[in-house]
Amino acid sequence: MTMAGGSTMDGEALLASALLAPEDPAPEAVADAHRFAVYRNNVVVSLIDAIAATYPAVLALVGEAFFRAAAREFVLKNPPDSPILIHYGGAFPAWIAAFPPAAGVPYLGDVARLEWAWNRAYNAAEAEPIDPESLAELPPEQLAMSVVELHPSFALISSPYPAVSLWAEATERVPATDLDLSTPETGLVIRPRELVDVRAITPQMARFLTQIAEGAPIATAAETLGSDQGLVAECVAGLFQLGLAVRLSALGTKTPD
Repeated sequence: MTMAGGSTMDGEALLASALLAPEDPAPEAVADAHRFAVYRNNVVVSLIDAIAATYPAVLALVGEAFFRAAAREFVLKNPPDSPILIHYGGAFPAWIAAFPPAAGVPYLGDVARLEWAWNRAYNAAEAEPIDPESLAELPPEQLAMSVVELHPSFALISSPYPAVSLWAEATERVPATDLDLSTPETGLVIRPRELVDVRAITPQMARFLTQIAEGAPIATAAETLGSDQGLVAECVAGLFQLGLAVRLSALGTKTPD
Protein backbone atom coordinates (compact mmCIF):
# COMPACT_ATOMS: atom_id res chain seq x y z
CA MET A 1 0.00 0.00 0.00
CA THR A 2 1.56 3.28 -1.10
CA MET A 3 0.69 6.83 -0.18
CA ALA A 4 1.06 9.83 -2.47
CA GLY A 5 4.01 12.00 -1.57
CA GLY A 6 5.88 9.24 0.25
CA SER A 7 5.59 7.77 3.72
CA THR A 8 6.03 9.66 7.00
CA MET A 9 5.34 8.74 10.62
CA ASP A 10 2.24 10.94 10.56
CA GLY A 11 1.13 9.26 7.35
CA GLU A 12 1.58 5.79 8.88
CA ALA A 13 -0.47 6.77 11.92
CA LEU A 14 -3.20 8.15 9.67
CA LEU A 15 -3.20 4.99 7.61
CA ALA A 16 -3.42 2.76 10.68
CA SER A 17 -6.35 4.77 12.03
CA ALA A 18 -8.13 4.72 8.67
CA LEU A 19 -7.84 0.95 8.38
CA LEU A 20 -10.31 0.51 11.24
CA ALA A 21 -12.71 3.24 10.11
CA PRO A 22 -14.51 1.49 7.22
CA GLU A 23 -17.28 4.09 7.03
CA ASP A 24 -14.78 6.86 6.34
CA PRO A 25 -13.36 7.56 2.87
CA ALA A 26 -9.76 6.63 2.17
CA PRO A 27 -7.24 9.23 3.35
CA GLU A 28 -6.44 11.83 0.71
CA ALA A 29 -2.80 10.73 0.69
CA VAL A 30 -3.71 7.21 -0.47
CA ALA A 31 -2.82 6.79 -4.14
CA ASP A 32 -5.37 4.04 -4.92
CA ALA A 33 -8.64 4.28 -2.97
CA HIS A 34 -10.03 1.01 -4.36
CA ARG A 35 -6.97 -1.00 -3.35
CA PHE A 36 -7.04 0.66 0.05
CA ALA A 37 -10.69 -0.38 0.54
CA VAL A 38 -9.83 -3.99 -0.30
CA TYR A 39 -6.83 -3.91 2.03
CA ARG A 40 -8.88 -2.33 4.82
CA ASN A 41 -11.53 -5.04 4.52
CA ASN A 42 -8.86 -7.75 4.63
CA VAL A 43 -7.37 -6.27 7.79
CA VAL A 44 -10.75 -6.19 9.56
CA VAL A 45 -11.57 -9.74 8.47
CA SER A 46 -8.19 -11.03 9.67
CA LEU A 47 -8.74 -9.46 13.10
CA ILE A 48 -12.24 -10.94 13.33
CA ASP A 49 -10.75 -14.33 12.43
CA ALA A 50 -8.16 -13.90 15.19
CA ILE A 51 -10.91 -13.22 17.74
CA ALA A 52 -12.88 -16.24 16.49
CA ALA A 53 -9.80 -18.46 16.87
CA THR A 54 -9.29 -17.30 20.45
CA TYR A 55 -12.95 -17.57 21.50
CA PRO A 56 -14.39 -20.73 19.84
CA ALA A 57 -16.77 -21.47 22.74
CA VAL A 58 -18.28 -17.98 22.60
CA LEU A 59 -18.70 -18.41 18.85
CA ALA A 60 -20.42 -21.77 19.34
CA LEU A 61 -22.74 -20.38 22.02
CA VAL A 62 -24.03 -17.44 19.94
CA GLY A 63 -23.59 -18.69 16.38
CA GLU A 64 -21.37 -17.58 13.51
CA ALA A 65 -23.43 -14.61 12.30
CA PHE A 66 -23.91 -13.01 15.72
CA PHE A 67 -20.31 -13.64 16.73
CA ARG A 68 -18.77 -12.12 13.61
CA ALA A 69 -21.03 -9.07 13.81
CA ALA A 70 -20.07 -8.57 17.46
CA ALA A 71 -16.39 -9.24 16.80
CA ARG A 72 -16.43 -6.67 13.99
CA GLU A 73 -17.70 -4.01 16.39
CA PHE A 74 -15.07 -5.03 18.92
CA VAL A 75 -12.27 -4.89 16.37
CA LEU A 76 -13.26 -1.45 15.12
CA LYS A 77 -13.30 -0.08 18.67
CA ASN A 78 -10.27 -2.00 19.99
CA PRO A 79 -7.38 -1.98 17.52
CA PRO A 80 -4.34 -4.16 18.27
CA ASP A 81 -1.49 -2.58 20.19
CA SER A 82 0.94 -5.31 19.14
CA PRO A 83 1.71 -6.93 15.79
CA ILE A 84 1.65 -10.34 17.53
CA LEU A 85 -1.95 -11.52 17.19
CA ILE A 86 -1.72 -14.14 19.97
CA HIS A 87 -1.69 -11.16 22.34
CA TYR A 88 -4.78 -9.61 20.77
CA GLY A 89 -8.25 -9.90 22.26
CA GLY A 90 -7.69 -9.69 26.00
CA ALA A 91 -10.29 -6.91 26.27
CA PHE A 92 -12.95 -9.00 24.54
CA PRO A 93 -14.41 -10.76 27.64
CA ALA A 94 -15.27 -7.50 29.42
CA TRP A 95 -16.46 -5.98 26.15
CA ILE A 96 -18.80 -8.84 25.23
CA ALA A 97 -20.15 -8.96 28.80
CA ALA A 98 -21.24 -5.33 28.40
CA PHE A 99 -22.38 -5.65 24.76
CA PRO A 100 -26.13 -4.83 24.83
CA PRO A 101 -27.20 -7.35 22.14
CA ALA A 102 -25.59 -10.12 24.25
CA ALA A 103 -27.57 -9.23 27.38
CA GLY A 104 -29.69 -12.37 26.97
CA VAL A 105 -26.57 -14.53 27.32
CA PRO A 106 -25.27 -13.29 30.69
CA TYR A 107 -22.66 -16.02 31.08
CA LEU A 108 -20.91 -15.11 27.82
CA GLY A 109 -18.34 -12.82 29.44
CA ASP A 110 -17.28 -15.49 31.93
CA VAL A 111 -16.92 -18.14 29.23
CA ALA A 112 -14.82 -15.63 27.30
CA ARG A 113 -12.66 -14.99 30.39
CA LEU A 114 -12.07 -18.72 30.65
CA GLU A 115 -11.07 -18.86 26.99
CA TRP A 116 -8.64 -15.97 27.39
CA ALA A 117 -7.12 -17.75 30.40
CA TRP A 118 -6.75 -20.85 28.20
CA ASN A 119 -5.03 -18.74 25.54
CA ARG A 120 -2.66 -17.20 28.07
CA ALA A 121 -1.89 -20.62 29.58
CA TYR A 122 -1.16 -22.08 26.16
CA ASN A 123 1.34 -19.30 25.47
CA ALA A 124 2.76 -19.06 28.99
CA ALA A 125 6.41 -19.60 29.81
CA GLU A 126 7.59 -23.12 30.51
CA ALA A 127 8.24 -24.14 34.11
CA GLU A 128 8.86 -27.56 35.61
CA PRO A 129 6.37 -28.47 38.35
CA ILE A 130 7.66 -29.76 41.66
CA ASP A 131 7.80 -33.53 41.80
CA PRO A 132 5.45 -34.52 44.66
CA GLU A 133 7.84 -37.31 45.64
CA SER A 134 10.55 -34.75 46.41
CA LEU A 135 8.39 -33.36 49.21
CA ALA A 136 9.07 -36.46 51.29
CA GLU A 137 12.49 -34.94 52.02
CA LEU A 138 10.94 -31.90 53.72
CA PRO A 139 9.96 -31.81 57.39
CA PRO A 140 6.16 -31.28 57.63
CA GLU A 141 6.57 -28.02 59.53
CA GLN A 142 8.85 -26.63 56.79
CA LEU A 143 6.33 -27.55 54.11
CA ALA A 144 3.53 -25.96 56.12
CA MET A 145 5.38 -22.63 56.36
CA SER A 146 6.47 -22.62 52.72
CA VAL A 147 5.30 -20.01 50.23
CA VAL A 148 4.47 -21.45 46.82
CA GLU A 149 5.41 -20.00 43.45
CA LEU A 150 2.65 -21.08 41.08
CA HIS A 151 3.14 -22.11 37.47
CA PRO A 152 3.14 -19.14 35.04
CA SER A 153 0.09 -20.59 33.28
CA PHE A 154 -2.05 -20.68 36.45
CA ALA A 155 -5.40 -18.88 36.48
CA LEU A 156 -8.65 -19.08 38.42
CA ILE A 157 -11.90 -17.95 36.79
CA SER A 158 -14.88 -17.66 39.13
CA SER A 159 -18.40 -17.33 37.75
CA PRO A 160 -21.96 -17.33 39.11
CA TYR A 161 -22.73 -19.55 36.09
CA PRO A 162 -21.44 -23.02 35.13
CA ALA A 163 -18.85 -21.39 32.87
CA VAL A 164 -16.51 -24.39 32.79
CA SER A 165 -19.30 -26.78 31.84
CA LEU A 166 -20.60 -24.35 29.20
CA TRP A 167 -17.11 -24.03 27.75
CA ALA A 168 -16.55 -27.80 27.74
CA GLU A 169 -19.86 -28.47 25.99
CA ALA A 170 -19.47 -25.64 23.48
CA THR A 171 -16.05 -26.90 22.46
CA GLU A 172 -17.34 -30.50 22.34
CA ARG A 173 -14.98 -31.72 25.03
CA VAL A 174 -17.96 -33.32 26.77
CA PRO A 175 -21.45 -34.26 25.53
CA ALA A 176 -24.16 -31.61 25.85
CA THR A 177 -26.45 -31.85 28.89
CA ASP A 178 -29.25 -29.82 30.45
CA LEU A 179 -27.13 -27.47 32.57
CA ASP A 180 -28.54 -25.60 35.54
CA LEU A 181 -27.45 -22.07 34.68
CA SER A 182 -27.78 -21.00 38.32
CA THR A 183 -24.89 -23.27 39.36
CA PRO A 184 -21.70 -21.31 40.03
CA GLU A 185 -18.34 -22.73 38.98
CA THR A 186 -14.72 -21.79 39.44
CA GLY A 187 -12.40 -22.90 36.69
CA LEU A 188 -8.76 -23.81 37.25
CA VAL A 189 -6.60 -23.27 34.16
CA ILE A 190 -3.08 -24.71 34.10
CA ARG A 191 -0.57 -26.04 31.57
CA PRO A 192 1.99 -27.91 33.66
CA ARG A 193 3.44 -29.53 30.54
CA GLU A 194 2.18 -29.96 26.96
CA LEU A 195 -1.59 -29.63 27.34
CA VAL A 196 -3.76 -26.95 28.92
CA ASP A 197 -5.91 -28.40 31.71
CA VAL A 198 -9.23 -26.70 32.48
CA ARG A 199 -11.39 -28.08 35.26
CA ALA A 200 -14.05 -26.97 37.71
CA ILE A 201 -12.82 -27.01 41.29
CA THR A 202 -14.60 -26.85 44.62
CA PRO A 203 -15.15 -23.53 46.41
CA GLN A 204 -12.81 -24.77 49.16
CA MET A 205 -10.00 -25.49 46.71
CA ALA A 206 -10.61 -22.12 45.07
CA ARG A 207 -10.26 -20.32 48.43
CA PHE A 208 -7.11 -22.25 49.22
CA LEU A 209 -5.49 -21.52 45.84
CA THR A 210 -6.48 -17.85 46.01
CA GLN A 211 -4.58 -17.55 49.29
CA ILE A 212 -1.59 -19.38 47.82
CA ALA A 213 -1.61 -17.08 44.77
CA GLU A 214 -1.63 -14.06 47.09
CA GLY A 215 1.55 -15.28 48.80
CA ALA A 216 0.19 -16.94 51.93
CA PRO A 217 2.16 -19.88 53.34
CA ILE A 218 0.53 -23.26 52.92
CA ALA A 219 -0.50 -23.39 56.59
CA THR A 220 -2.18 -19.98 56.40
CA ALA A 221 -4.02 -20.90 53.22
CA ALA A 222 -5.14 -24.15 54.85
CA GLU A 223 -6.78 -22.20 57.69
CA THR A 224 -9.47 -21.09 55.19
CA LEU A 225 -10.53 -24.75 54.98
CA GLY A 226 -11.52 -25.10 58.63
CA SER A 227 -10.80 -28.10 60.82
CA ASP A 228 -11.46 -30.83 58.25
CA GLN A 229 -8.00 -32.40 58.02
CA GLY A 230 -9.08 -34.63 55.16
CA LEU A 231 -10.02 -31.57 53.13
CA VAL A 232 -6.75 -29.86 54.03
CA ALA A 233 -4.76 -32.92 52.93
CA GLU A 234 -6.76 -33.10 49.68
CA CYS A 235 -6.13 -29.46 48.78
CA VAL A 236 -2.44 -29.55 49.66
CA ALA A 237 -1.99 -32.76 47.68
CA GLY A 238 -3.84 -31.23 44.72
CA LEU A 239 -1.49 -28.25 44.74
CA PHE A 240 1.36 -30.58 43.79
CA GLN A 241 -0.40 -33.41 41.97
CA LEU A 242 -1.93 -30.98 39.46
CA GLY A 243 1.46 -29.45 38.71
CA LEU A 244 0.55 -26.03 40.10
CA ALA A 245 3.65 -25.49 42.23
CA VAL A 246 7.03 -24.78 40.63
CA ARG A 247 9.02 -23.52 43.63
CA LEU A 248 8.79 -23.34 47.41
CA SER A 249 10.41 -20.82 49.70
CA ALA A 250 10.36 -20.39 53.44
CA LEU A 251 11.82 -17.39 55.25
CA GLY A 252 13.61 -16.44 52.03
CA THR A 253 15.28 -19.83 51.60
CA LYS A 254 14.44 -21.88 48.53
CA THR A 255 13.64 -25.53 49.07
CA PRO A 256 13.92 -28.32 46.47
CA ASP A 257 11.91 -27.75 43.25
